[in-house]
Amino acid sequence: MARVIGLTGGVASGKSTVAAMLRALGAVVLDADAIVRELQQPGTPVFRAIVEAFGPGVVRADGTLDRAALGRRVFADPEARRRLNAIVHPAVRERLHQEVARLQRRLPPDAVIVLDIPLLLDTAPREAYPLEGVIVVVADDSTQVARLRARDGLDEAAARQRLAAQRPVREKAAEADWVIDNSGSLEETRRQVEALWRRLTG
Repeated sequence: MARVIGLTGGVASGKSTVAAMLRALGAVVLDADAIVRELQQPGTPVFRAIVEAFGPGVVRADGTLDRAALGRRVFADPEARRRLNAIVHPAVRERLHQEVARLQRRLPPDAVIVLDIPLLLDTAPREAYPLEGVIVVVADDSTQVARLRARDGLDEAAARQRLAAQRPVREKAAEADWVIDNSGSLEETRRQVEALWRRLTG
């Protein structure tokens, strides 16, 4: 059966960059964030549960979920974040299990399936998924803050609030089977990813 590897990291640590590199090398990547967006489409059970929990203020004029408004709520309020996680995470977990089972039926045994899950090791233990190992992507705090500000247009306080809302990446790295340090250049990261890929497929 194909190997199943978890991929996670801190916010703006560069996890998506590493996922793209692994995909280019031949991994089949399942993106939990993409699944979340699918499950939050208007009319779905997850969408209805979010609106019931957080009110019409998290819905745009066109009827879609206002992810920015929801993000502001949950990053400022730990209890709101727990409520959202309790709605979204079980549905995402179920979908990922379904997708892994589907892929296992059709992929060759030397294939590598990567589950790209931002909050793996934060709100979901590694045992929640059929993982052979976990990759954690790390970057230093100042790099994460700078990337968050550039990517999302946040001020420093808001960027640091986002960092504080997640478990420190150094704690997650201590539980990793493999660590990719994405604090440096893209080429330095690529060399680490290619070396890891050789280990996974060798």
